[in-house]
Amino acid sequence: MKEVLMFYLDSCGYCDKAVRALDELFAENPAYREIPLRRVEETREPELSDRYDYYAVPSFFVDGKKIFEARLFMSYEDIKAGTRAALDAALA
Repeated sequence: MKEVLMFYLDSCGYCDKAVRALDELFAENPAYREIPLRRVEETREPELSDRYDYYAVPSFFVDGKKIFEARLFMSYEDIKAGTRAALDAALA
């Protein structure tokens, strides 16, 4: 099982949707709860955030590889699907 790195901003509505998706996914699949998840608020840890290649938040990385990055006008369903993809990559 690999660690998931989630970059977010406190003031980001898309990030709030990703957190809601995580809660739902943890309830749907108990195996997801066992995945180490590191949440990085990019303004609090700029030195770490600068080492990763992403433009928007939320962004999820597994083993240094970007699995999902939000973009403008994404639906909740799309954000949840991207979040699930990151969790699935950590289980693989």
